[in-house]
Amino acid sequence: MQYMLMCCIDEALWEGLPDASRDAVMHDYHALIQEMVTSGTYRGGARLQSVASATTLREHNGQVVTHDGPFAEAREQLGGFHVVECRDLDEALALARRIPPLRVGGSVEVRPVDPAYRM
Repeated sequence: MQYMLMCCIDEALWEGLPDASRDAVMHDYHALIQEMVTSGTYRGGARLQSVASATTLREHNGQVVTHDGPFAEAREQLGGFHVVECRDLDEALALARRIPPLRVGGSVEVRPVDPAYRM
């Protein structure tokens, strides 16, 4: 089954970390991704640019309206995502626990991909 690991962190917290700390987290992150690629569990993913670059669309009275930036204020922002192939939720959670930004205040939401709508 495929799972999406949605990686979130407060961008201000991330930017406030010393460069050496951010570099260490990203080094470990790249190593984890390479391990998942090698093991065959990794299906794809990406790091996202800052929420300042986001555009949100909503429909209002039959018209699509665009807003610069995120529509909702949130303590954490989605920073990236990974789609992984795992036997079960326990295996997906084991991978998610290894996502390096967890150790500097990030969070990871693990959600099964609906196989009926997989592209």
